[in-house]
Amino acid sequence: MNDTLNKSAMENFDLSFEGRYAKVFVDESRGIIICELLVDYVPIEDFKDTFHKISALVKNGSFYKFIFDKRALRAFHQPSMEWYFLDWKKEMYFQGITVHRKILPAEKWFEKMVMIAKKQIIENNPGNIIENLDISYCDTIEEAILT
Repeated sequence: MNDTLNKSAMENFDLSFEGRYAKVFVDESRGIIICELLVDYVPIEDFKDTFHKISALVKNGSFYKFIFDKRALRAFHQPSMEWYFLDWKKEMYFQGITVHRKILPAEKWFEKMVMIAKKQIIENNPGNIIENLDISYCDTIEEAILT
């Protein structure tokens, strides 16, 4: 986990799996899954594979909150974001994941790209479940866990 993490916030989390692109931690007692990206770019098929593994955890557990730590990213990939927003989040919504916390890279251009893309996705896909989700952006894992 990143340096900004307060160890006590992570004390009940277990490493569920780790791959080339991500580490995934779970604390089923609090109903939280954390996905920490490890690289500056994740190819879309590998991105989807990681999230399919997370889907299996959600289906076999009792989770309501997903924390997505994207601080390692240095590339923005619109098709990955669209799949994540429209397909994966919808599937997870029906599995009980209604709270999403995101930690973005510090670069302001990345945040701007995310906001533009999110707006386009919502406008181009009326009736999506995004408005039913509690989505917030945080600066640290600890903040994401506590909010």
